Amino acid sequence: MTADQTKTSQEATGPAGPHGGSQAAARAVVVGILAAMAGLMFGLDTGVIAGALGFIGDEFHAAARTQEWIVSSMMAAAALGSLVAGRISFRLGRRRALLAASLLFVAGAGLCALAPSVAVLIVGRILLGLAVGIAAFAAPLYISEVSQESVRGAMVSFYQLMVTLGIFLAYVTDSLLSYGGHWRWMLGLMAGPAALFCAACLFLPDSPRWLMMRGERGRASQVMRLLRVSPADADAEIRDIAQELKREGGSGLAFFRSSPNFRRSVLLGVALQVMQQVTGINVLMYYAPKIFQAAHFGVSAATWATALIGLVNMAATGFAIAFIDRWGRRPLLILSCAIMTGAMVMAGGLAAVGGDSTPILGGMVAALLLFVAGFAIGAGPMVWTLCSEIQPLRGRDFGIACSTFTNWAANWLVSNVFLTVMAALGQSWTFWLFAIMNGLFIVITLAYVPETRGVSLEEIEARLMAGRKLRELGR
Repeated sequence: MTADQTKTSQEATGPAGPHGGSQAAARAVVVGILAAMAGLMFGLDTGVIAGALGFIGDEFHAAARTQEWIVSSMMAAAALGSLVAGRISFRLGRRRALLAASLLFVAGAGLCALAPSVAVLIVGRILLGLAVGIAAFAAPLYISEVSQESVRGAMVSFYQLMVTLGIFLAYVTDSLLSYGGHWRWMLGLMAGPAALFCAACLFLPDSPRWLMMRGERGRASQVMRLLRVSPADADAEIRDIAQELKREGGSGLAFFRSSPNFRRSVLLGVALQVMQQVTGINVLMYYAPKIFQAAHFGVSAATWATALIGLVNMAATGFAIAFIDRWGRRPLLILSCAIMTGAMVMAGGLAAVGGDSTPILGGMVAALLLFVAGFAIGAGPMVWTLCSEIQPLRGRDFGIACSTFTNWAANWLVSNVFLTVMAALGQSWTFWLFAIMNGLFIVITLAYVPETRGVSLEEIEARLMAGRKLRELGR
């Protein structure tokens, strides 16, 4: 159902009756799930390079530095894509931004699969990076704007679950295709899911909050009534949005310059995304086989150990979805960082001892699995959820563009230097450095991160603009 079809759909469904509320709730969940397919593409693109990189290096005789560029070119392009996404999302809508991302996913996957050289492969990775940057910006934003506050955390976290599902599927296909060295199939298979995602985008309605910013209150009300349990709830939410729009002035960069309170929320979003990247999670996702091989795993064993990481990542994210709207964002984020800190200390200690005995290798796998589980229950889904919740409506595109850009810029920096840093410091000190970063994340969470569970976006915005402390914006 596109936005242009909402009026017809509303007339067909009529006012909310005994079953109208449940149908609307189910419709909102389906809309959120379709948008969350962007996360599946994100995960496939993130995970697939881990298994393909070694074969690519062999075929093109690529040195370690060249391999770093093959991996990190996607992140640099994703950073640019997140900035472009802000303009697309603001002018054309969140739905069209997702549609643009899906087309880039198809084109990038095809180019990578057929690449005759490293240069062409990097171009394909750049297209995929642009797609990831746009999707990572638009999907959490869209889901947060169409979901009711009681399930908003779970719905945005479902996007992160789809990311982990994509990573897991990429690792499994990499493992199966690694026996024949079929790296082109590894990179090209994502074109199929990308085409399905493109079709799904055609059935999404426009965000009612975006429509309100465009002055289209009638269409916004129609869409909101399709997504809320009762017309009264939908109309009340529309009135709250209208009230916030009246209170604000300017947009984007102008709003950032004129509002010190908005600057605070933007800076918090930026800090959260930086901390998410320096936990070390994406380094593990991109270079897991190389990390395991450095720990004396065989090539096949390293590939399957990497697939196990993907499975744990997905399962732990499911745990986060179950509890994010029960326990809240802050407790899960603090628990997450504490687990990751302990796991990195453990991994560093095992790397310092060294050797290829069964206890050492088993302990290394356990430490990295514990680290991934810790990330998945908190730092992964909570950061994206919080960044989509804390920005005021008028500046939401600009604020989330800043935080998403920062995510990919930090992602690029960490992934681009990781192999070099590990060669210079050694595995043990590299892991211990990540442990320090995770400890710092706990301090930042305690000092600045609000508890937004069960609080409407409009309430969070009102407290922000009233000058309340950042950690007091929610409950």
